[in-house]
Amino acid sequence: MTALLIALAAVVVVVLLAAALLIARSRRASGPPPVAPPDPTVSIEKPPPKTGTARAATAVAPGSVSPEAVGPEAVAPVAPVPASAAAAEPEPEPEPEAPTYRSRLGSVRGIFSGAVSALRGGRIDAATWDSLEEALIRADVGVRTTDALLTDLRARVANKEIGSGTDLLSALGDEIRTLLDVADSRQLRFAGEAGSVDVWLVVGVNGVGKTTTIGKLARQQTAEGRSVLLAAGDTFRAAAADQLGMWAERSGVGIVRGAEGGDPSAIVFDAVQRAAARGNDLVLADTAGRLHNKLNLVEELKKIRRIADRDPGDVTEVLLVLDATTGQNALAQAKVFTDAVDVTGIVLTKLDGTAKGGIVIAVQRELGIPVKLVGLGEGVNDLVAFDPDAFVDALLGLD
Repeated sequence: MTALLIALAAVVVVVLLAAALLIARSRRASGPPPVAPPDPTVSIEKPPPKTGTARAATAVAPGSVSPEAVGPEAVAPVAPVPASAAAAEPEPEPEPEAPTYRSRLGSVRGIFSGAVSALRGGRIDAATWDSLEEALIRADVGVRTTDALLTDLRARVANKEIGSGTDLLSALGDEIRTLLDVADSRQLRFAGEAGSVDVWLVVGVNGVGKTTTIGKLARQQTAEGRSVLLAAGDTFRAAAADQLGMWAERSGVGIVRGAEGGDPSAIVFDAVQRAAARGNDLVLADTAGRLHNKLNLVEELKKIRRIADRDPGDVTEVLLVLDATTGQNALAQAKVFTDAVDVTGIVLTKLDGTAKGGIVIAVQRELGIPVKLVGLGEGVNDLVAFDPDAFVDALLGLD
């Protein structure tokens, strides 16, 4: 009896499972049940589009927003730029101030510091004279100039004209000023006569700063209202003409140059003729400085001077450029050029970078030619007119 009941239960289970399977298959074959049409009385709000959906790439200016990327409602209108702001330009940088002797002659002043301190102590003895002599010679004032200075000062001390170290220091300054005093003017000469062209010849050995000096002079003379033309007369050094060309471009002036190895006097002549035709006021002429070939150099400079002085040219300056860092060697170079041309003025470059600044005194005393310009730095405004009083005060630390 029990076995019969178990068998009946199993049959019922099998039948139920078979029925469920048939129902499932029939639903899968007939598809999903139909959806009822929407009720027209019900309002369905569509969700806003998502901003993160992928879109085709659009080129957008850096810092701006693409309307295609975020939708028109997200793009804020661009505020117009005020006319005053759009037209505003950055203010030009102010021109650097001209350097002072005191700020640029620290190297040579340091040589005199020991002697100056001793003199301000009030005593005048053998050590005082030794200290002064050493400082003057180390500063490249030169032995003969040093002897001349100290001999006169010793005599004045012996005669009781000078009684203290402070008085001696002041007297030394006065003596140096006297040596620097010359009859000729230190002003650059510019005739400016109608129908003629002023010519400034710039001479000196290679490497002393001739070309840079010409470039700075061109800038300064142009700033003063003169029309300048450059002549690249150093044809034996290609870099000289290229460097002068750079200065011409920076200064906004013209330049006449020739082939490498060409005749320098022909270039200077051509520059003078062009300046007369164009109405230029001033020709600044570079020249060669091959000191190792002294004879040819001297003859070449004489020829350039003669040709540059032909009408309509008028040579009003022959400026000899010397490198202050070479000390007494500069004096030897100067004598070579003064033998060749009538030098009217000295330009001492690199005075700020040397302890041999006393060469100014030696050059002035030995040559009797006025020092007209000195270089106190690399800037255009660092080429300044020589001021003997400011130089002496900076040299000895005088107030």
